[in-house]
Amino acid sequence: MSQPELSLSLQFADPRHRALLPRHKVARWIRAALELPGEITVRIVGAEEGQRLNAEFRAKDYATNVLTFDYSAEPVVCADLVICAEVVEREAAEAKLDIAAHYAHMLVHGTLHAQGYDHEEDDEAECMEARESEILQGLGFADPYAITN
Repeated sequence: MSQPELSLSLQFADPRHRALLPRHKVARWIRAALELPGEITVRIVGAEEGQRLNAEFRAKDYATNVLTFDYSAEPVVCADLVICAEVVEREAAEAKLDIAAHYAHMLVHGTLHAQGYDHEEDDEAECMEARESEILQGLGFADPYAITN
């Protein structure tokens, strides 16, 4: 089965993990979660920018791991994924996870959000988490929910 086409823009406002996120890996992780062709921008930010965006767009005054700005889901998935390097680093350390594996999880998670997946309700969360686990295991990573639960 061929993977959907992807137009990827990769930006590093916070370059601390640039070496962990080569373009080919980021593209592979996103493509694994795409169900349709995609035009995705990934921006790795520091805590200040992450907090500002989360406050402005979600009314939550803290930096979060990933923010998804989805613009269209069909016929092409168009979205911006904003990932906060400091939050990903902290969460990976707390959970004793490989930081690249946690980035892969956040990219898959954000890509699924861009396609309409959600986790606000229990049944939605169960569906989304199962899909994330399936994708990440297919990429060679451990099930992130088996590790943290």
